[in-house]
Amino acid sequence: MSQQETANPAVSHKKQVRKEIGEKLTGALAEYKQELGEKKLATHVKKVSKLISRDLLKTSKKQKRNGKKASVKPAKKAGKSKNKKATAKETPKEPA
Repeated sequence: MSQQETANPAVSHKKQVRKEIGEKLTGALAEYKQELGEKKLATHVKKVSKLISRDLLKTSKKQKRNGKKASVKPAKKAGKSKNKKATAKETPKEPA
């Protein structure tokens, strides 16, 4: 019986996230169900949940990828350069 309570491993992470977002949106927009109609609201919620879940998964992948790179390569400290080059402000202009 404890196996029934756990999440189904066959369902991918994408679909699970999309389903959770859809449920939250449906609950939040329940008052608009009568105005739009149940079918129209369901299609809009489905589209929005796809967009949001796609963006969430992209950002989580980027964070994982950046986290691995940061742990492998420590950042170098910025030090003062000894060879200071002249800039445009420091160079005198000759009058024409």
